[in-house]
Amino acid sequence: MKIVLAYSGGLDTTVAIRWLKETYHADVISVSVDVGQKDDFKKIEERAYVAGASKHYLIDAKEEFAEKFAFKDVKMNGLYEEVYPLATALARPLIAEKVAQVASAEGTDYVAHGSTSKGNDQVRFDLALKTALDNVKIIAPARIWKMTREDEIAFAKEKGIPIKTESSKYSIDENLWGRSIEGDIISDPSIEVPEDAFELTQVRKNDRLRLNIEFDRGVPVKINGEKMNPSGIISFLNDEIGARGFGRVEHLENRVVGFKSREVYEAPAALALIAAHKDLEKTVLTPSELRFKREIDMLWSDLVYQGLWYEPLREVLDKTGDELNRWVSGEVKIEVDNKSLRILGRSSPYSPYSEKISSYNKGWYPTDEEARGFIEIWGMHSLLARKARSE
Repeated sequence: MKIVLAYSGGLDTTVAIRWLKETYHADVISVSVDVGQKDDFKKIEERAYVAGASKHYLIDAKEEFAEKFAFKDVKMNGLYEEVYPLATALARPLIAEKVAQVASAEGTDYVAHGSTSKGNDQVRFDLALKTALDNVKIIAPARIWKMTREDEIAFAKEKGIPIKTESSKYSIDENLWGRSIEGDIISDPSIEVPEDAFELTQVRKNDRLRLNIEFDRGVPVKINGEKMNPSGIISFLNDEIGARGFGRVEHLENRVVGFKSREVYEAPAALALIAAHKDLEKTVLTPSELRFKREIDMLWSDLVYQGLWYEPLREVLDKTGDELNRWVSGEVKIEVDNKSLRILGRSSPYSPYSEKISSYNKGWYPTDEEARGFIEIWGMHSLLARKARSE
């Protein structure tokens, strides 16, 4: 029997290797997918073999994650509950897809992951794996073994398993698109998040940063005139914008699994790119298009967060978003300093803005007769209803 395990290298999945091996008398094949997390993958591989893995795969998916997931998030202004740019939620279907590919290559239907029964990731992993493998058998050890964190540490010591030593008191999940921070005192939503919880957005530079971000069909392609690949753009913005302290999210989040939780994120590049993209959309889209786009953005974000990446409606929304983003090309100027971001200006060849029409100093003015007629017709519904209800 072979079991393919989505392996992060952390405590849960490291203990899971030995637990799966002993519980199911199986060969455990560990798979680590690089989506931009700052990990030592060589040490992760060594840890997997010491824990009992019979084979280990490392898959570099950074560029695919940036282009096909993170930049799709930009085009759809993906912000769950208007604030969270879906970093963890977007990575899960890609990781599951890569793990499923290894399972197929290894000739097994048994796949495992480290999610608990209390989190959203179990939903995302299970549904993505069910989509990728027709006859998949999913094992989630942390939903079965009923071990506490202390129990897991004791199990690892008993078995001589080297676990990842973490100086942080927080639980961290990180990829190219963002960093999630949970645990310890920040679980209490009434307490201010301590500064030591943050990493990407620790203030390291006190100057003002000005950037020109160029978009082509809704996708960022250049920074200050320099063309970069998707992962390069994200990494650059995470470093430079994060160094000025911008990119923090703190909110009380409605989880898929039925309760609210205090969530803290760092996502400098994601929040900056989405802010610039939304501004450029507002520049080129008609009022009706813009209001419609905001509606589908919210629906798209909900589907992704809820683990429904493979929901057919999400694909329909993507196509609609692509069509509207045909015209979202141009440049947005931003300034970042003192933990804040401002839009300084924007330009697009597809903008219907006309200074000849909008300027108060020159150009077009409606006549008095035209203005009176427009106002009369525009307000007629409201005035007639108000009159009828006051009689």
